[in-house]
Amino acid sequence: MLVATWNVNSIRSRIDHVKEWLIANEVDVLCLQETKTEDNFFPVEVFSKLGYQVSTSGQKSYNGVAIISKFPINDIKIGFDQVIQDYQDLSILTQQKRIISADIRDIRIINVYVPNGSSLNSDKYIYKEKWIECLKFYIRKINLNHTPICLLGDFNIAPEDKDIHTPNLYRDSIMASSKERRLLKDALGGELEDVFRIFEPGENHWSWWDYRHSSWERDKGWRIDHIYLTEDILCCANSCWIDKEQRSKEKPSDHAPVVVDISWPPSEIENEFFF
Repeated sequence: MLVATWNVNSIRSRIDHVKEWLIANEVDVLCLQETKTEDNFFPVEVFSKLGYQVSTSGQKSYNGVAIISKFPINDIKIGFDQVIQDYQDLSILTQQKRIISADIRDIRIINVYVPNGSSLNSDKYIYKEKWIECLKFYIRKINLNHTPICLLGDFNIAPEDKDIHTPNLYRDSIMASSKERRLLKDALGGELEDVFRIFEPGENHWSWWDYRHSSWERDKGWRIDHIYLTEDILCCANSCWIDKEQRSKEKPSDHAPVVVDISWPPSEIENEFFF
């Protein structure tokens, strides 16, 4: 079972890229971020013709998340407020379309587009901080049922210095600060593991290259798109990779897809081994 995350930076602008990529890679579940379109303008029919179901949470010109799946999408939750209630600033945190979750093959898929934050002394950073703190409670609430969780998306945080091309230039800058890293670690709660780092512990692995400063041509990237798994899924993971080639396309997203291959559900593996 292939599960992927991709910040497409406008689904209507990149629909041909996404369609071609899905056909070539036979991905089972694709989570998109920064779709930048209202739900009624999302190109659902393109995915339907390929045999996918689609669930979206979008808004005009900004943000937006979607889950695209070959398998049934069940118990869809859009926004924080459909999972947690009576949380401080909940009404403000749900205005931007940044989180959607659903049950797919007994896995709780949580697709997030974490705010960028702009700079550490801005109001946008305060919003980012509150958003990640709310995500922590969201995850805890879902985890009460001991459901296998796959949390993935654009986190706009490089977890370690090795996730940035030149870390000394960005120490305590937005997306690389110790504050943001602590917030993310606290939200993960020790129960969600960065599956990419299980298979690729080394340096020079990027998922995002800024459009500016010839970042792609100079390979000056960041790893800010992640897939986190609870142990019950992590033990079934076979590999995880960044499809860097997609960033080289004409008029690409500034992000590349990240894919995890898991043998799921475990019962299918057991049955196959037995027979």
